[in-house]
Formats: sequence, C-alpha cells, structure tokens
Amino acid sequence: MNHPQPSVEWLGIRIDEPVTTFTDLLVSLVCFYAFYKLNRIALKHKVHWNLKYYFLSMGIATLVGGLIGHGFLYLFSFAWKLPGWLTSMFSIALLERASIMFAKPLIKPSVGNFFAWMNLIELATFVIVTFYTLNFFFVEVHSAYGLLVIVTSFNLFVYYKTKNQASKTFLIAVAISSVSALIFMNEIGIGPWFNHYDISHTLMACSAYVFYRGSLKMINDPLAYGQRS
Repeated sequence: MNHPQPSVEWLGIRIDEPVTTFTDLLVSLVCFYAFYKLNRIALKHKVHWNLKYYFLSMGIATLVGGLIGHGFLYLFSFAWKLPGWLTSMFSIALLERASIMFAKPLIKPSVGNFFAWMNLIELATFVIVTFYTLNFFFVEVHSAYGLLVIVTSFNLFVYYKTKNQASKTFLIAVAISSVSALIFMNEIGIGPWFNHYDISHTLMACSAYVFYRGSLKMINDPLAYGQRS
C-alpha cells in the first residue's frame, strides 16, 4: 500500500517526503564515498574507469532525485525529474559496460564488441523514449534490463567459468537491488514515515556498498587487465 509522506518544515523551509529525501541522499553518500575511494586508486584500465564513474553518476542521480524529485519538487515542474532519471540510466550503462569489459578475456571478441555496441544503442534508445514520454516506467525497464540481463549474465558467466569472487559479490549486489525493486513495484511499506520508497532506497544504499566491495576486488583482478585468471 502506498503511504503518502507528510511534509515537514525546517528553519521555515518546507521539505516534502522528508524520509524519502533522506534515504535518497543516503544512497548518494554511499556512492560518493565509493567514487572517492576508487578515484584514489591509481589504475588505468576500462573496468576501473567505468566503475568509478558509475558511482559518481549514480551519486549525482540520487542527489538530484532526492532534492528535486522528492524534497523540493514543488519548486519545479515535473520535467525536472528528468536530470536524475537520465543520469541514473547513464550510471547503469556504465555498470553494464564494466561487466562486459571484465568478461571479455573469457568470451569471443565479436561477442564482447557486439554487447559493447548494444550498450550504447540501448542507452540512447531508453534516453530518447524517457525524454519523450516523461515516464519513470522506462527508467525501471532500463535498470531491470541492465542489472538482470547484462550485469547478471556476464558476472554469472565469469563466476561459472572461474569462481571469481568479484563477480560473486556483484551477483549478491544485484540480488539486493532486485529485492529493492520488488518492494518499490509492490508498494510495500511500514507506514507513512517508512514507505516503499524509503525501504527501497535503504536497500539501494546496501546494494551500492556491496557493489563497491565487489569493485575493489574486480579492479585488481587479472581479468580487468584483459588477462585470463
């Protein structure tokens, strides 16, 4: 059941959906922390680049989503939700790309190149459709496709072939994200002060941290350098 969250005032400033705003910012905090830590690691390969900018862009997306999409949307038109939505789609595409690059040493070059191009085509298609329709449904579909089809498939393949712990950690993170999505879609909430948005965001923060732990393993793995384990 959807539990509408009352607004609050702080120092004379009205904040809509305060807990939802806070939990969105919690996701941002985890993502910015992950970016900061990964950015301090002096590695120069595509997997590292894609992962660190996944966290940066997801941090920006949830920051914008929390402040403009929830807390202060009354100051903006509905279309202002787009910056957060589109940035989150870009971030998911980066996570997909990191997973594809990580698996490349274990697959045929033509397969890796095909999915690398599909990654760009898929992102462009969903961005155009979302921009035109202003419908969050397409953001959800893109995330589901990116996480459940691309990230899961490539990391499951790597784990099946090598028992790679980085890929195993990524699969755990995807599982947490899937629970988060199910709670969001079925509007499962405890009450107005911890509704389905809040539970979903909290699980997203947990998932982001698990992705970060997996990223630390992944960027130092021989596969990230284009070598078989």
